[in-house]
Amino acid sequence: MEKTWRWFGPKDPITLDMLRQIGVEGIVTALHHVPNGEVWTLEEITKMRDLIESHELRWSVVESLPVSEEIKFAGPRRDELIEKYKESLSNLGKAGVKTICYNFMPVLDWARTDLEYPNGDGTSNLYFNRAEFAYFDIHILKRTGAEKDYDAYTLDRVDELRKTMTPEGEHRLVDNIIVKTQGFVNGNISEDDTAPVETFRQLLALYDGIDKEALRANMKYWLEAIMPVCDEYDINMCVHPDDPPLQILGLPRIVTCDEDIKWFLDAVPNRHNGLTFCAGSLSAGAHNDVVDLARKYADRTHFVHLRRCQVMPNGDFKEAPHLGRGRADLVELVRIFEKSLKDRGMERKALPMRVDHAPLMLGDEKMGYNAGYSFHGRMLALGQMDGVMAVIDREIDK
Repeated sequence: MEKTWRWFGPKDPITLDMLRQIGVEGIVTALHHVPNGEVWTLEEITKMRDLIESHELRWSVVESLPVSEEIKFAGPRRDELIEKYKESLSNLGKAGVKTICYNFMPVLDWARTDLEYPNGDGTSNLYFNRAEFAYFDIHILKRTGAEKDYDAYTLDRVDELRKTMTPEGEHRLVDNIIVKTQGFVNGNISEDDTAPVETFRQLLALYDGIDKEALRANMKYWLEAIMPVCDEYDINMCVHPDDPPLQILGLPRIVTCDEDIKWFLDAVPNRHNGLTFCAGSLSAGAHNDVVDLARKYADRTHFVHLRRCQVMPNGDFKEAPHLGRGRADLVELVRIFEKSLKDRGMERKALPMRVDHAPLMLGDEKMGYNAGYSFHGRMLALGQMDGVMAVIDREIDK
């Protein structure tokens, strides 16, 4: 697989020169300065591509060309926004950028409650505390009927948490759940938002009456509309699984498990409609057999995220080391994807891979990196996965 790295553009403190030095081959990025729903012009795309190529790297994947909320909930501007999306896709195809990672998660992208959960070795990781998330839902967001979405054990934990929760603790939860994990990826809420909770309530209200079947129908409508452009320019669309792969905040989530993946691939059977195989997101759901999913969907996977989670008996989960304890066997996943490429007669670099959500370590926490995107932690993980790929490639070639 091609070794890629998510890079957040010229303002990223991690530079392209740094990435060349650690063995990165391809860049995963987006035009973060373009507002959601606006056209990515050929001029702006070419400028970014040329900048990356001037450092002898390749713009391998767009992550993300955001799908506007109004496309997801089928608002009155849906068709207009789809036409703008198709124009952006066409411009990307003309510029030779042909793998597009996106998500179809309503309102909230990925969710964590703690962005620096301490490990015993002095590093820290992202963490999802189910009770803290439920506290946010019930007592901060005050979503109607929220209590019905949690089991008695979690509600007991929430009651205990309420006894010690402070205003500072509530602010931390708001910041972690709906600000810091969202704003840097063209999210719905920016760090400049003065009333993020109220903004979030308004966004949730847009999905009143939208259930799983309605959201599936809206995704199918959108995919069918863009496939002609993908066919024309040989663009691969690859949806990112919901993170976490659970129903949350009363919102429908439609990329959480085997059934969901099979549904969207069958609903639009075009080969350009594919999957971002995020082992981390999928492994955060105890219901998912991640290795089995990789075997089943390797030939419709256009992009791979190698990371994994450790799920606790109480429903909490944390990001786990790339090699060590965790729910997804990353060594076996590399073997599956590398063998799939060989069996299909494809070059190994035809499938981009990036490591993801690595720990903060060796001073990363002082650098202001975006949540989940440390330098030293990802560099360690990339070195580990590079070694795994080298051994497996030799094994396969025997």
